[in-house]
Amino acid sequence: MPVSNSAASAVSSSLPKWQLALAVGAPVALGLGYIYYKNSSQGKPKGPDKSNGTAPEKQISIDGDSPGKNIRSDRPETPAAKAQRYKTLGNEVFRVGKYDDAILYYNKAIEACPLEDKNELATFYQNRAAAYDALEKFTAVKDDCTKALELNPKYTKALIRRAKVLEKINELELALEDITAACILEKFTNSSALLAADRVLRQLGKQHAQELLTTKKPVMPSKHFIKTYFSSFRNDPLLSAEAINLLDNHGSPGLTNAVEAFRGERYDDIIPICTAEIEKSDTSLSDKMQLLLLRGTFYLLLGQPDKAIGDLNAVISNESASKEVRVNALIKRATMHMQLENSSQCLKDFEKAVEIYPNCGDIYHHRGQVNLLLEKVNEAREDSEKSLKLNPEFGIAYAQKCYTDYRHAALSRMPNLLESAMENFEKSFELFPDCCECYTLYAQMLCDAQSYEKADEYFSKAIEKDPKNATIYVHRGLLQLQWCGNVIKAMEYINKALELDDKCEFGYETLGTIEVQRGNLKEAIKLFDKALSLARTALELTHIFSLQDAAKAQLKIGERLGADFIFGIPNMS
Repeated sequence: MPVSNSAASAVSSSLPKWQLALAVGAPVALGLGYIYYKNSSQGKPKGPDKSNGTAPEKQISIDGDSPGKNIRSDRPETPAAKAQRYKTLGNEVFRVGKYDDAILYYNKAIEACPLEDKNELATFYQNRAAAYDALEKFTAVKDDCTKALELNPKYTKALIRRAKVLEKINELELALEDITAACILEKFTNSSALLAADRVLRQLGKQHAQELLTTKKPVMPSKHFIKTYFSSFRNDPLLSAEAINLLDNHGSPGLTNAVEAFRGERYDDIIPICTAEIEKSDTSLSDKMQLLLLRGTFYLLLGQPDKAIGDLNAVISNESASKEVRVNALIKRATMHMQLENSSQCLKDFEKAVEIYPNCGDIYHHRGQVNLLLEKVNEAREDSEKSLKLNPEFGIAYAQKCYTDYRHAALSRMPNLLESAMENFEKSFELFPDCCECYTLYAQMLCDAQSYEKADEYFSKAIEKDPKNATIYVHRGLLQLQWCGNVIKAMEYINKALELDDKCEFGYETLGTIEVQRGNLKEAIKLFDKALSLARTALELTHIFSLQDAAKAQLKIGERLGADFIFGIPNMS
């Protein structure tokens, strides 16, 4: 889970990609639309049954005649007919699992086939590749598929087979080019190819992310992002209004210095200040725990998980630290585990936080967000109820409670509950008139209900309440695509977001995705580079690299097969 700056961004972080995909009428980029196919997949095919000599159930297929076809003829046999006869014999033995015999027949078919019969010759090579594939002779598979594609560059079966073999031998970029070409040729209707593309993109994205993380320089998020992030903690033991007031009256000079840097928005100074104070021999244990918590939080914001978890662990393991400090550290460590795709450890941290301080509303607020991301709507609803009960004046908690009630009602398909959720949302504008999240989440709910005009109205109101929030502009831009396919208006809103916050990774990523759809692949790749420079977690980097790798693959295919081949939809202006 990316570091969340509000309930709105946490619960709808994946949705804009689907909105965009639906709006432009084609997959945004390979890797974004294939969950549909995964959900309907029946699992992996079984391997060959070698005990009885029957044909395998592996997804290895050949082109040619159906079994048992009569190949006898009284006419003189032409070279082409002779080649076809050998192919048919090869197919028959292939189907009963006699792959070595099949290869011998395909060899004869290739030798007999006239060179000008390119498509037929390509079929013979592809069929021989299938036999080699069954025998797991991957170099031979790759070579035969290459020969088939030299003869017929748009031969999708050969593209898919070569892609799968390239994946097995870890030539992922070449595998991606082949499987992307196959997906486009088949107009994104081949579920097997789509699943393979998604798999390769994830592997390649993870590989590129790991490579970048070894050299990537951390970038501090924008000031607005940081302020909004901290606003999601009602009971911050160091930075809440109550804590700062207490510190002003009774705080030590070292801790006061760190908090003053925070209040003055000198965020780049906080880690060095904390480090200097932590290393002083006369710093009290209580102050040291709070300084470690503050430093760990900024390491988290910088996307340095090892350093963040090191500081947070030191706080959590020290039973002398106050329960407020330890629980705040546990909440933040839980989000780190979620970023590292360890949801079970994340939830264990929340459980431990509840044991230490069961009346801390922040625990349930943030765990509710995690449960929404995990599609545990009932659990999220329970957490939101507890959070609001403990912090009844917390507008963000109220908005999240309304949204989880809406999600529960939508899943239950109970109109009366939906009406109740909407009524409670509308009350929020009276109870918390300045809470941006109330308007943003209500707008998101309206998007889900396809009430686009009204959703746009409430995104506009959210912007009035928080005019420097770049994320809202990006969401409003995405709404223009979902609502009426207005690409120009969408880009205007997203560019406005980037004017407000030139560190808005979400904006660069989304704009790059739109440029992919417009056919501006080189521009998209540049925008993804900007997003990569700002991404903070391996999960975010993997996702953005998947988008960029898909764009690069399509660019190479365009060079190989012609630019018009890439896009089956009109170029958007």
